[in-house]
Parts: sequence; structure tokens; C-alpha cells
Amino acid sequence: MSAREWLDKDFYAELGVSSTASADEIKKAYRKLARENHPDANPGNARAEAKFKAVSEAYGVLSDSDKRKQYDEARKLFGSGGFGGGQGGFGGFGGPGGGFDLGDLFGGAQGGSGGLGDLFGGLFGNRRPGPTTANRPRRGADVETEVRIDFAEAVRGATVPLRLSSPVSCPTCHGSGAKPGTRPRACATCSGSGLVTRNQGAFAFSEPCPDCRGRGQLIDDPCPDCRGEGVSTRSRTLTVRIPAGVSDGQRIRLAGQGEPGRQGATAGDLYVVVHVSSHRVFGRSGDDLTITVPVTFPELALGTTLTVPTLDGKVSLKVPAGTGSGRTFRVRGKGVGKKDGSSGDLLVTLQVAVPSKLDEKAAEALADYAKATADHDPRRDLNELLGR
Repeated sequence: MSAREWLDKDFYAELGVSSTASADEIKKAYRKLARENHPDANPGNARAEAKFKAVSEAYGVLSDSDKRKQYDEARKLFGSGGFGGGQGGFGGFGGPGGGFDLGDLFGGAQGGSGGLGDLFGGLFGNRRPGPTTANRPRRGADVETEVRIDFAEAVRGATVPLRLSSPVSCPTCHGSGAKPGTRPRACATCSGSGLVTRNQGAFAFSEPCPDCRGRGQLIDDPCPDCRGEGVSTRSRTLTVRIPAGVSDGQRIRLAGQGEPGRQGATAGDLYVVVHVSSHRVFGRSGDDLTITVPVTFPELALGTTLTVPTLDGKVSLKVPAGTGSGRTFRVRGKGVGKKDGSSGDLLVTLQVAVPSKLDEKAAEALADYAKATADHDPRRDLNELLGR
């Protein structure tokens, strides 16, 4: 469709809104008209189908802020009459002696640039790319892989081997795609740009060159190993350093270890997603390790010294008499390693273990204890608060 035909359209009128309508008003009007004229709701109704296409076309321009701005600027420039030949239009300029060339106005008929063809190219999605867009150096794609480590490795840090099968720059041709001793040549069809341009009225359409497939180069003698692609797939083993304190799901970036770049550009990065297996004894809270240690009632009531396991061995923990069940003690420096070389702590929570069964002797001892402490009511404060 030519620019003349585009500007003869009044997209605001198609949607039944003013030129100052907000984005929400435009969306609301479009939805209403699209619903009313949808082909599914009007089978066999050619008029409704044409209206549906028209409002969809109008909404496609007016819903895009950039396209709407360019459309409004074009309408101001040419007047609301467009090219139709009415007052304010351009019909009179095309007659004999008018001396007005519409192709000169749009700057595209001669393959030029800088005219209104650039404006309409942006409006209708046909802006001509630069001459080196297709074959410019392009950074390689990033690659992601996964690795699983155990709980202790996450706390202390570890070095793990990682085997990958991924694209790499061909070692035979060093990424050029040409047989060693030869080199690619510039494509004559696109002059090395990778793009060919064809004009259609006021518009210029650019597309990948069919001869070089958008590369801008032709390879007469392809590399026998990569068949001219410049990239080959091979298996490689990397040694990955997992830092101390890594958490489950954390991504580690290895710069330059992703896919190779194009035209000599830098390679992408490799991201390693770390999965940490759980531990049957220890948990984790930030930089601290956690552990729950079962104890007996006498140990809490009378006090004791416990031997508590850590990831590095064992430590002694003094429990004062009268300690309540659920109390947490902090053992310094026995937690997760930090970046500064220090470590978090080990949080030890004591929990009374209640026997599921008691023999007769133990039951009698507990009965005697209950009698001896009958005056002590552990729920006295609670009952007072409840007014009982």
C-alpha cells in the first residue's frame, strides 16, 4: 500500500474517536467495534468483515505511541485532506506544469534517504536498516547449564568439573568458515552489507541477500571441519569454582565461556545454576547453620554439657540449669563461609524428647516428681491473663 493510500485514511474516524483521544479511549473503542464486527459474530457479512479489518488496521497504528506520533505529524504536514486532491490535498500538484514530483518528496524513488520515506518507513515498519546491520560483529549467545552439589560443598565451597557440549569457534578456520589458506570474499550482490533493497512506491523494503544469506560474504572454499559455518560443536570440560556460601538456585557467571561471537565479536557467557542437596541433620538460615538437638528434661532442669556435631567435627555446649525447651544457643564461627573469609554461626536449638513409653520404674519416678512439684503451676501466668 502506497503512502498516498495510507494518508487518505482517517484512523481516528474509523474508531470513532477524536485525534486527542487517550490510549484507554482508543483501546475501548477498538474493542467495542472489533466485538461488533468480528467475522465469527457476522458469518458471511462482507461489510462487517471489511469494517473489522479497518478498525484493526487503525488500532495497529494508533495503539503504538511512536507510530501514532508519526501518523499525526504526517497528517499535520499534508492537511486532513491527505492526497485526495481536495482542498489542502496534493491532487493539483500532479497535473501538467505542476513541476511537483511525489517521488522527490518521499526521497525513496531514487534510492535516496532523508526524505519523508524515512518517516513513513518508521510508521509502517519498513525503515531501511543501515548498510552493515546484517553482517556487523555480534556477541555470542549466553549459555546456561546446571550442576548439583552437596550441602557441605555449598557451605565450604568446592571445585567441580563440568562437561559441556556446546558451539565453539572452529579451531581449523578460526571462525572464518573458509578453508585454511583462503578467506571469504565480499558478496557482489549486496556489496558486503548482507541486505538488498527494493523500492515499491514511496517505500523501501530491505531483506537478507539471497546470495550470501545475509552474511555479506561468500566462501568459495568452505572449511572441511565446520562446512563454512565457522562454528563447530565439541565436548569440553571446565573446572568451575563454586564459592563458599552459594545458595540453592544461585547462578554463577563464567565470562566468555558461552557461544562464540560472530565476525570476531566476543563470546557470550556461561551461567551455571547451582542446585544444593539438603542435609539430613543441618539446615541453613542465611550465613548461619541450624541444628535441633534432642535433650531430656533432667538435662535442661539440672544443667549439663552437650556434645554437638558441626560440619567440621564436634563442639561442647554448656547448658545452664533451668534452660527451657526450644531455647537456641549460638556457636560462633561454625556456620557458612563468607566472601570476606569469615564464617557465620551454628544455631543450636534444644528440644525436649518425650519418651513414647515408660517402664514401671520410670513411671513411678515421674509420679513422685509430680507430687514433689505439685505447688508449681507452669500455666499460672497464662491463667491469670485469661482471668481464670
